[in-house]
Amino acid sequence: MPGHFEPLPGGGAAVALDDVEISIIRSLAVQLLELIGPGPAGDAPDDPLAELFAEGPSEPPADPVLRRLFPDAYTDPEGTPEPKQADEQKEHSAEFRRYTENDLRAGKRDNALAVIRSLDALASEAAAAGGAVLELAPRESRQWLGALNDLRLAIGARLEIADEEDTDVLYRLPDDDPRKPMVMAYLWLGGLQETLVTTLLP
Repeated sequence: MPGHFEPLPGGGAAVALDDVEISIIRSLAVQLLELIGPGPAGDAPDDPLAELFAEGPSEPPADPVLRRLFPDAYTDPEGTPEPKQADEQKEHSAEFRRYTENDLRAGKRDNALAVIRSLDALASEAAAAGGAVLELAPRESRQWLGALNDLRLAIGARLEIADEEDTDVLYRLPDDDPRKPMVMAYLWLGGLQETLVTTLLP
């Protein structure tokens, strides 16, 4: 079980984590939470119904990490579209973003918070024993999967990873490259994500 998730009887997943690994994942999840930011009316709105119908932003975020987490819904997979088509895609993306981004942000916040809470519940046990086994119910497993995916997208954006060729280059970075710790986290989280996906397969 060290370093990878394994299925639990009856559903869910478990992974053994030491206190350093717990600290790293928690720190990354907190940073992700801070980057995503609070909801449009804060964490405890006076009128939940008003928040439900609140419109989100129509423009893509300026931060490249947030653009990776909340990409435009309408893009041309073939490359640069014709000007008229580009205008239409921008208009459709703005409309889609206006009515979906708040919910997407809320879901990502919930996933990151689930990771933080489950690690906090494990932290005292891990500190005493140098490590502990994290056991997740099926719903928690899916939240972890979402959060791990978001963390990898965020780190990948910071590392400017666009495709598999970029990942291959990262494997060959020298140890003194300042990006190396972030690369190691990216690859490690990828291993966790892959094994968690496997545990959730029927």
